[in-house]
Amino acid sequence: MFYPYSLDLGDTARLKQGLIVLTPAESKRLLAKAVVSLPQVQWAFANGRLAVTAGTTNSFVLEELTGEKIEPDRFCVGMSAAGMLTMSLEEGRIMGRFFQNSEKVDTPYPDFLKSLGKGDVIVKGATAVDPMGNAGVLMSNPTGGAVGAMFGPASAQGISVITPIGLEKLVPSVPDAAAGWGQLSLDYAMGIKVGMASLSSVLVVTEVEALAVLAGVRARLVSSGGIGGSEGAVILLLEGSEGNLDKATGVVEGVKGEPRIEVPAHQLS
Repeated sequence: MFYPYSLDLGDTARLKQGLIVLTPAESKRLLAKAVVSLPQVQWAFANGRLAVTAGTTNSFVLEELTGEKIEPDRFCVGMSAAGMLTMSLEEGRIMGRFFQNSEKVDTPYPDFLKSLGKGDVIVKGATAVDPMGNAGVLMSNPTGGAVGAMFGPASAQGISVITPIGLEKLVPSVPDAAAGWGQLSLDYAMGIKVGMASLSSVLVVTEVEALAVLAGVRARLVSSGGIGGSEGAVILLLEGSEGNLDKATGVVEGVKGEPRIEVPAHQLS
């Protein structure tokens, strides 16, 4: 489901409007700023346990949270890059960060999951999102990787899973996309073979939720794509009071110019 928020738009006849364009990298930075501002994440980081799993968007989350900067192509495993499904190089790969009372801990992932309790949070990215707030994750690991290890325990115990994902990854239906196929059923794949998980109980944060949380404006996706560096970009209509629209454009202007993510080498290079 989408992360819940409430907006006070006041006199709708006096709403101010604006159009913004966000490239995928700019969206990742915006999502990261929103995720680290969420009260659940702030509480878990300061007072409990927080897991920031590997993923390109989560590399931005980690940087906004702690200042630690990791190249996105090192803080992930599977990826779509260079026109194919591929994986990061094992050499130099970094697999998630775990925190307890604001301190980084080196507990193995399965053991850290077992230690999670009420109020703790997992931040896990995704590769697809649909209009109902379902999140989809492509999985290169035969046992499901982070999803296989995390989602069962989190669901059983009621651990919050925050999922930042850009609207460039919008699909009509994640359950339909994930149904009826997987690594063993594929006869051909452009790159590595993957499967797909459909997750409905995570709290999804797209640019829409991010702008509501950070600036109190309503955002609507009105177009996407482009050329000359705008491939994968999203165009959003913003609506809000004059003050909130100014706040939103200030936030957006602050992420403009975020460099595109380059992958110098991957396993199928």
